[in-house]
Amino acid sequence: MARKLPLFDESISPHARNMAQLGALIRNRRAESATRIDDAADMLGVSKDVLSRLENGKTIGLDKLYKILDGMGLSLLVVDKQSAQRVLHELDNPSDT
Repeated sequence: MARKLPLFDESISPHARNMAQLGALIRNRRAESATRIDDAADMLGVSKDVLSRLENGKTIGLDKLYKILDGMGLSLLVVDKQSAQRVLHELDNPSDT
């Protein structure tokens, strides 16, 4: 039986505080491109299990995480919490800048 594609949710914040939120971001990015998980895994050069684990908030190796992020056109930015709050505010309120 064919799996249903996840639905894209434009309200998901780009701020991932834990693996579950990071997984939701990855799943949402895949939903945005309307790509099935097995097709995405093949395109990214990882197993379906690895991609599924990440999307479900489970840990995977950093090498695989960076490979997935790069293949999906995403990057990981590490900043102090105060800077993160400022960036998130600017993303949510582009007219304030």
